[in-house]
Amino acid sequence: MASSSSLRSCSLFLFLILSSIFSLGFSTRTITNYTFSIREATIKDIKLSFERNQLTSRQLVQYYLREIARLNGLLKGIIEVNPDALLQADAADKERKCKVNGSLPNLHGIPILLKDNIATKDKLNTTAGSFALLGSVVPRDAGVVEKLRKAGAIILGKASLSEWANFRSTTATSGFSPRGGQGKNPYVLSATPCGSSSGSAISVAANLVTVSLGTETDGSILCPSSFNSVVGLKPTVGLTSRAGVIPVTPRQDTIGPICRTVSDAVYVLDAIVGFDSNDEATRHASYYIPPGGYKRFLNPYGLKGKRLGIVRNPFFKIAQGLGLGQTFDNHLHTLRRQGVIVVDNLQIANIDVILNVSASGEAVAIVAEFKLSLNA
Repeated sequence: MASSSSLRSCSLFLFLILSSIFSLGFSTRTITNYTFSIREATIKDIKLSFERNQLTSRQLVQYYLREIARLNGLLKGIIEVNPDALLQADAADKERKCKVNGSLPNLHGIPILLKDNIATKDKLNTTAGSFALLGSVVPRDAGVVEKLRKAGAIILGKASLSEWANFRSTTATSGFSPRGGQGKNPYVLSATPCGSSSGSAISVAANLVTVSLGTETDGSILCPSSFNSVVGLKPTVGLTSRAGVIPVTPRQDTIGPICRTVSDAVYVLDAIVGFDSNDEATRHASYYIPPGGYKRFLNPYGLKGKRLGIVRNPFFKIAQGLGLGQTFDNHLHTLRRQGVIVVDNLQIANIDVILNVSASGEAVAIVAEFKLSLNA
């Protein structure tokens, strides 16, 4: 789900995610005067267009399939497309005709892309990008996939990733796998897309799918989300089930959404959290899921009066080195104007040790646990 080195490459996360925060789930409006555009549409936009009979799930999936055919050869964000995606879309359209508006779950008829280490019991492979697992048969859907199907989501396909969730080698290239090739950052093709959930972030950023799932052990959701300018949410370990996901370590592995907006990420999170008998860690965490889910906390003014700590060392130094120091400060000014209390120049004791996976002992623990977890 990520090599520990991905945290160090994740240094740009802070200043890029600040700009994402203020979208708070609202894309540039795509529904105006009852016309609709799929590009950049949020889940809320799409659901409204369903209700107004301006769009069907089949049309939505067909749009993404065309975009994948047009762009994926360059971006390589997707390893495999689900051959049954259109059949799932047709089934969603039929269900919608028989149901009252508002009675269907939030992800009903919405296409989602899964990182290729998340198992699906269907015609798709689950390989972590490696030919070693091509054609292998999984016993069941991953826990999060089972919940997505219950929420009505359409499984569009499998996203590319850094092979074995960036745990193939300490010198592996972020975003590369033998099955998927080298994933490309859609904004700057020569720049790293970061890993290991690279394809999930690339595909959402390039409008190849509505929403996606990634996994993280150490930086694998946050880093590709920041580098591809999308919203990544890393849940607390145990909040989402790891059952049926090719592991690195049970102490750190987690599954979370990668989306274009905060609200979309929350809708996906609401669908995948909760107890799973195949992952005991979810038992304790499920007690803390708020009644009604997380979407009720979405608030465009939610940051007003909140204290936000800014750790400039080492993150700001790297931004400066890339010529982005002023961009970082501009985001802080925006936060202040919106009523955020910015606590600047926070220092973290022993930050160099914390970010050094060898000195902290993280690398030794993960290598040992990876062997046990993978065999299991």
